[in-house]
Amino acid sequence: MPHAKSIFSARRARKWLVGSLRMLALAAVLMWSAFPIALIVLSSLRLPKDIFSSGSSFFFSPTTQNYVNLWKRWPDFFHNLLNSLVVSLGATALTLVISFLAGYVYSRRDGKLLTASAFFMILVRLLPPIVITLPLFPAINWLMLNDTKAVLILLYTAFFLSLGAWIMKAFIDQLPRELEEAAAMDGAGLWQTLWRIVLPLSYAGLIATSVFIMVFAWNDFLFAFIFTAVDAKTAPLVISEMVGAIDGVDWGILFAAATLQLLPILVFVLLVQKYLIAGLTAGTLKG
Repeated sequence: MPHAKSIFSARRARKWLVGSLRMLALAAVLMWSAFPIALIVLSSLRLPKDIFSSGSSFFFSPTTQNYVNLWKRWPDFFHNLLNSLVVSLGATALTLVISFLAGYVYSRRDGKLLTASAFFMILVRLLPPIVITLPLFPAINWLMLNDTKAVLILLYTAFFLSLGAWIMKAFIDQLPRELEEAAAMDGAGLWQTLWRIVLPLSYAGLIATSVFIMVFAWNDFLFAFIFTAVDAKTAPLVISEMVGAIDGVDWGILFAAATLQLLPILVFVLLVQKYLIAGLTAGTLKG
Protein backbone atom coordinates (compact mmCIF):
# COMPACT_ATOMS: atom_id res chain seq x y z
CA MET A 1 0.00 0.00 0.00
CA PRO A 2 2.72 2.56 0.78
CA HIS A 3 4.20 1.83 -2.65
CA ALA A 4 0.80 2.38 -4.33
CA LYS A 5 0.36 5.65 -2.42
CA SER A 6 3.77 6.88 -3.56
CA ILE A 7 2.90 6.08 -7.19
CA PHE A 8 -0.42 7.91 -6.83
CA SER A 9 1.33 10.91 -5.26
CA ALA A 10 3.92 10.96 -8.05
CA ARG A 11 1.17 10.93 -10.67
CA ARG A 12 -0.66 13.76 -8.94
CA ALA A 13 2.55 15.77 -8.70
CA ARG A 14 3.29 15.16 -12.39
CA LYS A 15 -0.25 16.12 -13.36
CA TRP A 16 -0.01 19.29 -11.26
CA LEU A 17 3.34 20.17 -12.83
CA VAL A 18 2.04 19.66 -16.36
CA GLY A 19 -1.04 21.74 -15.61
CA SER A 20 1.05 24.49 -14.07
CA LEU A 21 3.37 24.60 -17.08
CA ARG A 22 0.40 24.83 -19.42
CA MET A 23 -1.09 27.68 -17.42
CA LEU A 24 2.26 29.51 -17.44
CA ALA A 25 2.56 29.03 -21.19
CA LEU A 26 -1.00 30.30 -21.69
CA ALA A 27 -0.32 33.30 -19.43
CA ALA A 28 2.85 34.09 -21.40
CA VAL A 29 0.98 33.95 -24.72
CA LEU A 30 -1.82 36.14 -23.36
CA MET A 31 0.68 38.63 -21.99
CA TRP A 32 2.55 38.70 -25.29
CA SER A 33 -0.68 39.35 -27.20
CA ALA A 34 -2.58 41.51 -24.73
CA PHE A 35 0.21 43.86 -23.61
CA PRO A 36 0.52 45.79 -26.93
CA ILE A 37 -3.27 46.13 -27.11
CA ALA A 38 -3.46 47.37 -23.52
CA LEU A 39 -0.61 49.78 -24.22
CA ILE A 40 -2.43 51.27 -27.22
CA VAL A 41 -5.76 51.65 -25.39
CA LEU A 42 -4.20 53.13 -22.24
CA SER A 43 -2.01 55.51 -24.24
CA SER A 44 -5.09 56.80 -26.04
CA LEU A 45 -6.45 57.89 -22.65
CA ARG A 46 -3.32 59.83 -21.65
CA LEU A 47 -2.31 63.36 -22.48
CA PRO A 48 0.31 63.39 -25.28
CA LYS A 49 2.97 64.77 -22.93
CA ASP A 50 2.47 61.84 -20.55
CA ILE A 51 2.50 58.98 -23.07
CA PHE A 52 6.26 58.51 -23.17
CA SER A 53 7.15 60.17 -19.85
CA SER A 54 9.43 58.17 -17.59
CA GLY A 55 6.98 58.39 -14.71
CA SER A 56 4.01 56.95 -16.63
CA SER A 57 2.27 53.91 -15.16
CA PHE A 58 -0.97 52.00 -15.34
CA PHE A 59 -2.45 54.31 -12.70
CA PHE A 60 -3.39 57.72 -14.11
CA SER A 61 -6.35 60.03 -14.63
CA PRO A 62 -7.87 59.06 -18.01
CA THR A 63 -8.89 61.73 -20.49
CA THR A 64 -10.86 61.66 -23.75
CA GLN A 65 -9.04 64.69 -25.14
CA ASN A 66 -7.22 62.60 -27.74
CA TYR A 67 -10.54 61.41 -29.16
CA VAL A 68 -11.83 64.98 -29.25
CA ASN A 69 -8.69 66.09 -31.06
CA LEU A 70 -9.07 63.18 -33.48
CA TRP A 71 -12.58 64.34 -34.31
CA LYS A 72 -11.39 67.93 -34.85
CA ARG A 73 -8.18 67.28 -36.80
CA TRP A 74 -9.08 64.11 -38.72
CA PRO A 75 -12.89 64.15 -39.14
CA ASP A 76 -12.63 62.04 -42.29
CA PHE A 77 -11.23 59.16 -40.23
CA PHE A 78 -14.71 58.24 -39.01
CA HIS A 79 -16.02 58.16 -42.56
CA ASN A 80 -13.07 55.99 -43.56
CA LEU A 81 -13.81 53.73 -40.60
CA LEU A 82 -17.30 53.31 -42.01
CA ASN A 83 -15.74 52.46 -45.39
CA SER A 84 -13.73 49.73 -43.68
CA LEU A 85 -16.93 48.33 -42.16
CA VAL A 86 -18.83 48.33 -45.46
CA VAL A 87 -15.96 46.74 -47.37
CA SER A 88 -15.31 44.12 -44.67
CA LEU A 89 -18.97 43.11 -44.39
CA GLY A 90 -19.41 43.08 -48.16
CA ALA A 91 -16.31 40.95 -48.75
CA THR A 92 -17.28 38.59 -45.94
CA ALA A 93 -20.83 38.10 -47.19
CA LEU A 94 -19.78 37.52 -50.81
CA THR A 95 -16.96 35.14 -49.86
CA LEU A 96 -19.21 33.12 -47.55
CA VAL A 97 -21.82 32.59 -50.26
CA ILE A 98 -19.30 31.47 -52.88
CA SER A 99 -17.20 29.47 -50.39
CA PHE A 100 -20.26 27.56 -49.16
CA LEU A 101 -21.32 26.61 -52.68
CA ALA A 102 -17.77 25.77 -53.76
CA GLY A 103 -17.13 23.77 -50.58
CA TYR A 104 -20.28 21.73 -51.20
CA VAL A 105 -19.26 20.95 -54.78
CA TYR A 106 -15.72 19.95 -53.75
CA SER A 107 -17.12 17.78 -50.98
CA ARG A 108 -19.87 16.00 -52.91
CA ARG A 109 -18.52 15.85 -56.46
CA ASP A 110 -15.44 14.25 -58.01
CA GLY A 111 -13.64 14.91 -61.26
CA LYS A 112 -10.33 15.85 -62.83
CA LEU A 113 -11.53 19.37 -63.59
CA LEU A 114 -12.55 19.97 -59.99
CA THR A 115 -9.22 18.63 -58.73
CA ALA A 116 -7.33 20.87 -61.15
CA SER A 117 -9.34 23.93 -60.07
CA ALA A 118 -8.64 23.15 -56.42
CA PHE A 119 -4.90 22.99 -57.01
CA PHE A 120 -5.08 26.18 -59.07
CA MET A 121 -6.77 28.02 -56.20
CA ILE A 122 -4.10 26.85 -53.78
CA LEU A 123 -1.34 27.87 -56.19
CA VAL A 124 -2.76 31.37 -56.61
CA ARG A 125 -3.21 31.68 -52.85
CA LEU A 126 0.50 30.95 -52.33
CA LEU A 127 1.56 33.94 -54.43
CA PRO A 128 2.41 37.16 -52.54
CA PRO A 129 -0.43 39.70 -52.88
CA ILE A 130 1.84 42.31 -54.47
CA VAL A 131 2.61 39.91 -57.34
CA ILE A 132 -1.03 39.76 -58.46
CA THR A 133 -1.93 43.30 -57.41
CA LEU A 134 0.19 45.38 -59.75
CA PRO A 135 -0.82 43.55 -62.99
CA LEU A 136 -4.47 44.05 -62.02
CA PHE A 137 -4.16 47.84 -61.85
CA PRO A 138 -4.50 48.53 -65.62
CA ALA A 139 -7.51 46.20 -65.88
CA ILE A 140 -9.26 47.75 -62.91
CA ASN A 141 -8.48 51.21 -64.23
CA TRP A 142 -9.99 50.23 -67.61
CA LEU A 143 -13.12 48.95 -65.85
CA MET A 144 -13.32 52.28 -63.97
CA LEU A 145 -13.43 50.52 -60.61
CA ASN A 146 -10.57 52.48 -59.06
CA ASP A 147 -11.38 54.16 -55.74
CA THR A 148 -14.58 52.18 -55.23
CA LYS A 149 -15.64 49.90 -52.43
CA ALA A 150 -16.65 47.32 -55.02
CA VAL A 151 -13.07 46.71 -56.17
CA LEU A 152 -11.89 46.07 -52.62
CA ILE A 153 -14.80 43.70 -51.97
CA LEU A 154 -14.01 41.76 -55.15
CA LEU A 155 -10.27 41.62 -54.44
CA TYR A 156 -10.72 40.45 -50.84
CA THR A 157 -13.22 37.84 -52.01
CA ALA A 158 -10.86 36.54 -54.69
CA PHE A 159 -7.96 36.48 -52.25
CA PHE A 160 -9.75 34.47 -49.56
CA LEU A 161 -12.06 32.32 -51.67
CA SER A 162 -9.63 29.39 -51.75
CA LEU A 163 -9.26 29.31 -47.97
CA GLY A 164 -12.99 29.69 -47.43
CA ALA A 165 -13.81 26.91 -49.89
CA TRP A 166 -11.44 24.47 -48.20
CA ILE A 167 -12.75 25.28 -44.73
CA MET A 168 -16.32 24.73 -45.89
CA LYS A 169 -15.34 21.51 -47.69
CA ALA A 170 -13.84 20.20 -44.44
CA PHE A 171 -17.08 20.95 -42.57
CA ILE A 172 -19.37 19.52 -45.21
CA ASP A 173 -17.21 16.39 -45.45
CA GLN A 174 -18.24 15.62 -41.86
CA LEU A 175 -21.97 15.80 -42.63
CA PRO A 176 -23.55 12.40 -43.33
CA ARG A 177 -24.78 12.05 -46.90
CA GLU A 178 -27.77 10.10 -45.60
CA LEU A 179 -29.40 13.37 -44.51
CA GLU A 180 -29.32 14.69 -48.07
CA GLU A 181 -30.51 11.37 -49.47
CA ALA A 182 -33.43 11.33 -47.04
CA ALA A 183 -34.35 14.88 -48.05
CA ALA A 184 -34.21 13.91 -51.73
CA MET A 185 -36.54 10.95 -51.06
CA ASP A 186 -38.98 13.38 -49.42
CA GLY A 187 -39.02 15.44 -52.60
CA ALA A 188 -36.55 18.19 -51.65
CA GLY A 189 -34.56 19.71 -54.50
CA LEU A 190 -30.88 20.59 -54.41
CA TRP A 191 -31.41 24.17 -53.29
CA GLN A 192 -33.90 23.15 -50.61
CA THR A 193 -31.40 20.60 -49.31
CA LEU A 194 -28.64 23.18 -49.23
CA TRP A 195 -30.81 25.79 -47.52
CA ARG A 196 -32.61 23.61 -44.97
CA ILE A 197 -30.08 20.88 -44.16
CA VAL A 198 -26.50 21.60 -45.21
CA LEU A 199 -26.43 25.31 -44.39
CA PRO A 200 -27.74 25.06 -40.78
CA LEU A 201 -25.27 22.26 -40.03
CA SER A 202 -22.37 24.27 -41.49
CA TYR A 203 -22.82 27.46 -39.48
CA ALA A 204 -19.64 26.90 -37.47
CA GLY A 205 -17.59 26.71 -40.66
CA LEU A 206 -19.22 29.86 -42.00
CA ILE A 207 -18.41 31.76 -38.82
CA ALA A 208 -14.83 30.47 -38.79
CA THR A 209 -14.39 31.56 -42.40
CA SER A 210 -15.88 34.96 -41.65
CA VAL A 211 -13.25 35.58 -38.97
CA PHE A 212 -10.38 35.21 -41.42
CA ILE A 213 -12.03 37.43 -44.02
CA MET A 214 -13.14 40.12 -41.58
CA VAL A 215 -9.74 40.43 -39.93
CA PHE A 216 -7.93 40.59 -43.27
CA ALA A 217 -10.34 43.04 -44.92
CA TRP A 218 -10.54 45.27 -41.85
CA ASN A 219 -6.76 45.58 -41.47
CA ASP A 220 -5.64 45.43 -45.10
CA PHE A 221 -3.36 48.21 -46.26
CA LEU A 222 -1.85 47.03 -49.56
CA PHE A 223 -4.99 46.66 -51.70
CA ALA A 224 -6.55 49.80 -50.26
CA PHE A 225 -3.34 51.78 -50.81
CA ILE A 226 -3.06 50.79 -54.49
CA PHE A 227 -6.71 50.86 -55.57
CA THR A 228 -8.25 53.70 -53.51
CA ALA A 229 -7.55 57.40 -53.17
CA VAL A 230 -10.40 59.39 -51.63
CA ASP A 231 -13.91 57.97 -51.80
CA ALA A 232 -13.17 54.37 -50.76
CA LYS A 233 -10.18 55.05 -48.51
CA THR A 234 -10.19 52.83 -45.42
CA ALA A 235 -9.07 53.47 -41.84
CA PRO A 236 -5.57 51.86 -42.08
CA LEU A 237 -4.66 54.35 -44.81
CA VAL A 238 -5.63 57.32 -42.64
CA ILE A 239 -3.60 55.94 -39.73
CA SER A 240 -0.57 55.69 -42.02
CA GLU A 241 -1.13 59.32 -43.01
CA MET A 242 -1.13 60.28 -39.33
CA VAL A 243 2.27 58.64 -38.93
CA GLY A 244 3.65 60.59 -41.91
CA ALA A 245 2.00 63.92 -41.12
CA ILE A 246 4.08 66.94 -42.15
CA ASP A 247 3.58 68.71 -38.82
CA GLY A 248 4.77 65.67 -36.87
CA VAL A 249 3.09 62.73 -35.21
CA ASP A 250 0.51 63.49 -32.54
CA TRP A 251 0.83 60.25 -30.61
CA GLY A 252 -2.31 60.84 -28.59
CA ILE A 253 -4.43 61.15 -31.71
CA LEU A 254 -2.62 58.23 -33.34
CA PHE A 255 -3.28 55.93 -30.37
CA ALA A 256 -6.93 57.07 -30.25
CA ALA A 257 -7.37 56.24 -33.95
CA ALA A 258 -5.61 52.90 -33.51
CA THR A 259 -7.91 52.05 -30.59
CA LEU A 260 -11.05 52.85 -32.58
CA GLN A 261 -9.74 50.80 -35.48
CA LEU A 262 -8.71 47.89 -33.26
CA LEU A 263 -11.57 47.43 -30.81
CA PRO A 264 -14.43 46.44 -33.20
CA ILE A 265 -12.50 43.60 -34.81
CA LEU A 266 -11.06 42.53 -31.44
CA VAL A 267 -14.56 42.26 -29.94
CA PHE A 268 -15.75 40.35 -33.01
CA VAL A 269 -12.91 37.81 -32.75
CA LEU A 270 -13.47 37.32 -29.02
CA LEU A 271 -17.18 36.67 -29.58
CA VAL A 272 -16.59 33.98 -32.20
CA GLN A 273 -13.28 32.52 -31.01
CA LYS A 274 -14.70 29.06 -30.32
CA TYR A 275 -15.91 28.85 -33.92
CA LEU A 276 -12.49 29.95 -35.11
CA ILE A 277 -10.92 27.02 -33.26
CA ALA A 278 -13.52 24.72 -34.81
CA GLY A 279 -12.62 26.05 -38.24
CA LEU A 280 -8.91 25.48 -37.71
CA THR A 281 -9.49 21.87 -36.58
CA ALA A 282 -12.24 21.00 -39.08
CA GLY A 283 -11.71 17.62 -40.64
CA THR A 284 -8.97 16.51 -38.23
CA LEU A 285 -11.29 14.03 -36.49
CA LYS A 286 -12.69 12.52 -39.67
CA GLY A 287 -11.55 8.97 -40.12
